[in-house]
Amino acid sequence: MFKKYNKKTLAIFSAVLALVSIAGAYGLVNSGMKSKLASAKEAEAKKADDILPVAEKEVAVATAQQETEKSSPSTAIIETAKAAIETVAPAAVQTSVENKYPVHQNISTTYFWVGEEADADNKNISNSPSAWDEQWATHFGGVDDPKKRNGFVVAKFVPKENSFYFALPYNDFDENGNRKKDVNSVIPWASSKKWGATESIVKNQWIKITKGGKTAYAQWEDVGPFKEDDQAYVFGSARPKSKTNDNAGLDVSPAVKDFLGLGDVDKTDWQFVDAQQVPDGPWKGTITNSQISWT
Repeated sequence: MFKKYNKKTLAIFSAVLALVSIAGAYGLVNSGMKSKLASAKEAEAKKADDILPVAEKEVAVATAQQETEKSSPSTAIIETAKAAIETVAPAAVQTSVENKYPVHQNISTTYFWVGEEADADNKNISNSPSAWDEQWATHFGGVDDPKKRNGFVVAKFVPKENSFYFALPYNDFDENGNRKKDVNSVIPWASSKKWGATESIVKNQWIKITKGGKTAYAQWEDVGPFKEDDQAYVFGSARPKSKTNDNAGLDVSPAVKDFLGLGDVDKTDWQFVDAQQVPDGPWKGTITNSQISWT
């Protein structure tokens, strides 16, 4: 039969267990503290050598170890914290993205296409060239015929550039081919990199376009409708300056029109998004990376 522990020994082990329990309750038991507590327990156990028989000491140490494991919440605390971060972080990131650029709501939206001939509907402006590409139709692969489709792309050929494109009424170059002086103060992402002398800051930029419960993504490939200097609307919160087609402020491609089920003149909401925020979809089948081509 084991001898009874004396009061001094019981007090020592009670103190150790109390320390472990208190530290665990406040989430303070980490690897460093566990090491210190283990050392403390070993020291106290050594002191008890002259008091307790070996068998009794082993029982006491084993009991203390079990109590330590039970009372230490470090792993649970870490896992709980990780779960909380994983739950909250995506929402925080999404909120940050949504607040980065303004949402333009209820914007009159028209449609156009690469290779569209000049006529009264587009104020006699040909869309064979774009504001940044004199050979747009050629580089695209041909006319993006809105009536002859294969799904969301033209049926006659495989487009070389993104079929999900749009135009907004702002150009970062003036009519003489010089970059506008106010681009750094106007365009939110202008300072994100060093731009080449003939590299547009806005060409190929993505937006998301929403109609009802559907959202499409598209790249900026031309300037319009009808204006090219409406920065207060494009990058701010003003309404479009255009008085045509119910103050049209966005021109979209046949692919965007078909995906969202838009009429010839319709209403949409749109917002700039960074490339890394664009989800997979038909708009990523071919991504446009070409830059200015004025020759």
